[in-house]
Amino acid sequence: MSTKTNPKTTEIDVDAIHKALANPARRAILAQLREPEKHFPSQKLSYEHGVCAGQFDESCGLSQSTVSAHLAALQRAGLITSTRVGQWVFFKRNEAVINAFLAHISADL
Repeated sequence: MSTKTNPKTTEIDVDAIHKALANPARRAILAQLREPEKHFPSQKLSYEHGVCAGQFDESCGLSQSTVSAHLAALQRAGLITSTRVGQWVFFKRNEAVINAFLAHISADL
């Protein structure tokens, strides 16, 4: 179910977001991305583009393939965005979608 919250805001897929947030590992990834400097201090590059995909394996304690599946689910739901820089892929929170989802939940529940 796609919901347009307001003509000036972001379109969101409420069901996809609920599905993505149903997993505690995905919620943890989103929480860590709120303060990347705190949770990914070993990243050598700037956080301008987000957190490098390889940083999540260690912080989550999960295999690379499992982390990749979680990141893909979060990205499909629109909760995170990715940017490729050379051979690396960086992820960061999509605050517009997160805020639109929170507004939707606040208004509809």
